[in-house]
Amino acid sequence: MNMATKDLSAHTPMMQQYWKLKNQHPEQLMFYRMGDFYEIFYEDAKKAAKLLDITLTARGQSAGQAIPMCGIPYHAAEGYLAKLVKLGESVVICEQVGDPATSKGPVERQVVRIITPGTVSDEALLDERRDNLLAAVLGDERLFGLSVLDITSGRFSVLEIKGWENLLAEIERLNPVELLIPDDWPKDLPAEKRRGAKRRAPWDFERDTALKSLCQQFGTQDLKGFGCEKLTLAIGAAGCLLNYAKETQRTALPHLRSLRHERLDDTVILDGASRRNLELDINLAGGRENTLQSVVDRCQTAMGSRLLGRWLNRPLRDRSVLEARQESITCLLDRYRFETLQPQLKEIGDLERILARIGLRNARPRDLARLRDALAALPDLQQAMGQLDSAHLSALATTVSTYPELAELLARAIIDSPPAVIRDGGVLKTGYDAELDELQSLSENAGQYLMDLETREKQRTGLANLKVGYNRVHGYFIELPSKQAEQAPADYIRRQTLKGAERFITPELKEFEDKALSAKSRALAREKQLYEELLEHLISHLAPLQDSASALAELDVLSNLAERALNLDLNCPRFVDEPCMRIEQGRHPVVEQVLSTPFVANDLNLDDATRMLVITGPNMGGKSTYMRQTALIVLLAHIGSFVPAKSCELSLVDRIFTRIGSSDDLAGGRSTFMVEMSETANILHNASERSLVLMDEVGRGTSTFDGLSLAWSAAEQLAKLRAYTLFATHYFELTVLPESEPIVANVHLSATEHNERIVFLHHVLPGPASQSYGLAVAQLAGVPGEVILRARQHLARLEATSLPHEAPRVGPGEAPAPMQSDMFASLPHPVLEELNKINPDDLTPRKALELLYALKTRL
Repeated sequence: MNMATKDLSAHTPMMQQYWKLKNQHPEQLMFYRMGDFYEIFYEDAKKAAKLLDITLTARGQSAGQAIPMCGIPYHAAEGYLAKLVKLGESVVICEQVGDPATSKGPVERQVVRIITPGTVSDEALLDERRDNLLAAVLGDERLFGLSVLDITSGRFSVLEIKGWENLLAEIERLNPVELLIPDDWPKDLPAEKRRGAKRRAPWDFERDTALKSLCQQFGTQDLKGFGCEKLTLAIGAAGCLLNYAKETQRTALPHLRSLRHERLDDTVILDGASRRNLELDINLAGGRENTLQSVVDRCQTAMGSRLLGRWLNRPLRDRSVLEARQESITCLLDRYRFETLQPQLKEIGDLERILARIGLRNARPRDLARLRDALAALPDLQQAMGQLDSAHLSALATTVSTYPELAELLARAIIDSPPAVIRDGGVLKTGYDAELDELQSLSENAGQYLMDLETREKQRTGLANLKVGYNRVHGYFIELPSKQAEQAPADYIRRQTLKGAERFITPELKEFEDKALSAKSRALAREKQLYEELLEHLISHLAPLQDSASALAELDVLSNLAERALNLDLNCPRFVDEPCMRIEQGRHPVVEQVLSTPFVANDLNLDDATRMLVITGPNMGGKSTYMRQTALIVLLAHIGSFVPAKSCELSLVDRIFTRIGSSDDLAGGRSTFMVEMSETANILHNASERSLVLMDEVGRGTSTFDGLSLAWSAAEQLAKLRAYTLFATHYFELTVLPESEPIVANVHLSATEHNERIVFLHHVLPGPASQSYGLAVAQLAGVPGEVILRARQHLARLEATSLPHEAPRVGPGEAPAPMQSDMFASLPHPVLEELNKINPDDLTPRKALELLYALKTRL
């Protein structure tokens, strides 16, 4: 780059100006405005041409080489920007700020905005149903400070966390598109491997500077009012975000009004693996279909969908909040009141993001039209909410409020369906501003005025051949044939002599000309000024409007949960103080929607006497479904929703862990088994007696005995921790656990054989399974017949020689035979080896007796 700079210093003033700006932003792509195009030069051009699939051309010379360049029309830039942002690129926008008419040399240009994945607010660049978050983190293993900003809504939060494990789980939950980390952190830390990680100068995170700029932003003396006075690192992180937002937006940020101090203890914690396994809003393949959110989200507004997504990803442990939500849903279900509210909420639209764009002063005319329609819809909504007899809903209704003056102002100002941008005007209604109306009527009615003037002048002068005309060089004129020019009235001033005609101007026409020629550009300037003033006026009302938007989003989510409760047959769970988890006829909300046959519902009973279920039964028999549905029912209860069960009674949980399925983390250099063991280690370190733990097939990634012994000891440890545990396994040996651990019980999923074929009944029954049906499942999957036959022979041989891994089959009404619990019986023992070497015939009776005593002590 510097080579090129040196070479271009002698180059055109235009390119010197380009380099002056480009050198301040070496890492980002620069869109440089030239006339109707954004031009992109040098390495930026090569990169952009490839990413956007546009033609790379060249212009001029630098060091004997043509300068690579490509360009995009400025009015079509949005689509290209959307593509770049999705690819994680940041773009610097340089606009012409000088006036080409008065500029000597190149028109002055300035960076007006930097578009980065985490700071975009334009509708076209965002996914309307997902939060778009920017995060910053600093600190170390002992304590991290994390701050998160959603520039499209103004939500700004801080959190302090101990340990990498918790930090990474939180980052996974938030899934920020950009993550800012201090430049003095060592290379290759786990956080840096995330997409969108960017290093920032360490002084950007400095606490005292951060404190000052945050207090200035919120107009407060300190941060006590936000409960943040004790935080240190998180304030540094928040300061870095505020600084980054200002740097990219190049404007004030009036919609950032407060800081929320979040605490991990308020929430049900899910680590990254559990979040993925439960497929809350992204399925295991990375898509959005068949996720919990896809089933429970029928919100009327995009802001409602985003709030529901946040609830699902951050379940709460505050019983009063959860019970208030339950009460609201019950009230909305009563007499189907949600059916009145939902169509009214649809009228509101994405108020949250519209207000953010107003705050950032980049709201489009259509945003204001949508705000106008939303405000117009509020009175009816208020009226409908007035009939709700729920304390929580009444509080929401008060916050929603109505804004008659603003509604009236916008109805008066904005035309019914305005253009997409203010650029060419035509946004404001006639009658809104007298000066604008006059300017517009001048430019629109010029033709009529000239015809009227011609008629009037003909009458006044009596000259029938008089004409009023206009040309671009001389402007407006009155033309008379040369013969009649002598008879022109005294107020006619000669303007131009032609062959056979004279042209005149009058003071009245001159005045009209001045007005008419400048009217169009003045009308546009006036309209833009009025539009800016309208935005400023709305910004002064931003705080209450933002509170209304939050309340409307919550009302949308609650109405949606009421509708889902009715249509998906969900019931209200009951929170109790005594530790328990009792689910009657529980169902898996997602699987139930996909199945064409009826879903087999199952019960679950855990309390102080029974803390763990060992679940056995065939593959495909429904073990994973049964476990996952338990986690989803518990999770839905902790967002205040109704749940897919006939009844449910539970105490609050602190964490949900799921160790399900397996995948290699090849990029991280970890095998399936290593991933499985890391997840198991995390659970054994962090589970408490208030946690829900799902363990599916632990120990399968290594040899049988290793795996079995690990699964066994992990199960024993979880029993000691007294966590609510569902432990699915194919190791039948584990079904003896209840003998040594009274808080463990066996259950199994039933299957039966019919004509040599397996039929899954999906029923959870007490006691261990009688067999595994592995070969039957292989047969169902289409493994060739001869392979199945040979497998049967191997199985018979293994069962005869090895210890019985499978319990003997049990007839109806019989109790299962006790299993051989000494799984290591088939391993050689040193005493056995010694006995093998001895020939009894060679021993005297005394030797034999001594040996017997010796062996006994060794045993």
